Amino acid sequence: MRVPSPDREDWKPVENRPLPNIAVLISGRGSNLRAIVSAVRAGALRANVALVLSNRADAAGLDYARAEGLTAVVLKHGDFASREAYDMALVEELRRHDVSLVCLAGFMRQLGAGFCEAFPNAVLNVHPSLLPSFPGLHAQRQALAHGVILSGATVHFVWPELDAGPILMQAAVPVLPNDTESSLSARILEEEHRLYPSAIQLVLEGGWRIEGRRVIANAAATLR
Repeated sequence: MRVPSPDREDWKPVENRPLPNIAVLISGRGSNLRAIVSAVRAGALRANVALVLSNRADAAGLDYARAEGLTAVVLKHGDFASREAYDMALVEELRRHDVSLVCLAGFMRQLGAGFCEAFPNAVLNVHPSLLPSFPGLHAQRQALAHGVILSGATVHFVWPELDAGPILMQAAVPVLPNDTESSLSARILEEEHRLYPSAIQLVLEGGWRIEGRRVIANAAATLR
């Protein structure tokens, strides 16, 4: 086997660092989980999906995760006496798998201060609107009801307040005159699948900081 020489113009050093462990938390079908795993398989996202966790045993995304050979765990929130107790059980499970970044992907639980403090600036969420507009449930329905001409997707850091953390990336989606909640949701979901892996990679690479509610990137990073 011929080893490339450092004297060659096309020679590049090969990094032999372990990939960072991420966890994906789901409550349903896991379409954003699929996008994340696809990006990892393609080399566009340089991470190891160390854990897929759901609060629902019937979440369809768990079957996908197991078929892909990923570790899939169920922690039912109803098995715990309080929201705080559940959050701490999540923290324990994530630490057991040495997770450095937590990615919420349709995880239908609001995480409290204790969880966010355990993973400071290391919890992301993707939301189907251009936050701060239309936080919470049924964001697409809210957009249609308000008659906006633009909606979209947002990847943001998670704070204890609902959908209120600093915005990392956004993508706009036009609202068409004949849109239904279903048709608008489908187009926004396409942007979520494109945006989320890129945002995760950006966070893992570093070169950013949070000032107040703003994410500030250095010259090498790109926020959209």
